[in-house]
Amino acid sequence: MLKKRIIPCLDIKDGRTVKGVNFVGLIDAGNPVELAKRYVDEGADELVFLDITATHENRKTLVQLVEKIAEEINIPFTVGGGISEISDVDNLLKAGADKISINSSAVKNPDLIKTFADKFGSQCVVVAIDSKQFGDEDYVFVNGGRIKTDYKTHDWAKKVEELGAGEILLTSMDFDGTKQGFDLRLLNEISQIVNIPIIASGGAGKMEDFTEVFNETKATGALAASIFHFGEIKINDLKQVLKQQNIAIRF
Repeated sequence: MLKKRIIPCLDIKDGRTVKGVNFVGLIDAGNPVELAKRYVDEGADELVFLDITATHENRKTLVQLVEKIAEEINIPFTVGGGISEISDVDNLLKAGADKISINSSAVKNPDLIKTFADKFGSQCVVVAIDSKQFGDEDYVFVNGGRIKTDYKTHDWAKKVEELGAGEILLTSMDFDGTKQGFDLRLLNEISQIVNIPIIASGGAGKMEDFTEVFNETKATGALAASIFHFGEIKINDLKQVLKQQNIAIRF
């Protein structure tokens, strides 16, 4: 059985870790290098680094910061933000990333997914989907949640799998930062139509939320930010609780 993964997320703006609610109202959450080191010590399974203003500011991801973090950690490391060409992926993998995450650039040019998967392997390509509900439909947003696209989330998830994505990082913008629990409806609906692993993101507030997402959806990983950054939940404590609930977890 595939073991479930606990994944802290570092949202980076101006070289610092930040966190907001529903993608707005960002506050400083600390030094990303120090946080990354702490998460390894606490038993995180993977780490995600998202340069959240790279696309909006039309610039590349902070490669030097990626290098600094990679030097300090020994767990799989996914990097996203402003990646739009092969050289970007090359530079980030050389800097120490294991996987890259694309969002806005993939929506703009879906063939990019296939290009990256063909050159670097599907296992290296994570497509991040920021989704928000409108009436009965879920839509994909880009540019750090600033711009609504015409893509319905369900259609886009199927398309990215067809194009060669190895994994989907699915963030519910409606639940992001609310600490009300993960968006179980959305996660279940998407996991029923794709066969690649899904990382649940948006809404974690307490340990029970992780138990719930692993018991009630097919998500193979659960990502969170502020509850880890501010020490509200320690990853090793969370893993003990999950183990007691008979959830397959790595130690």
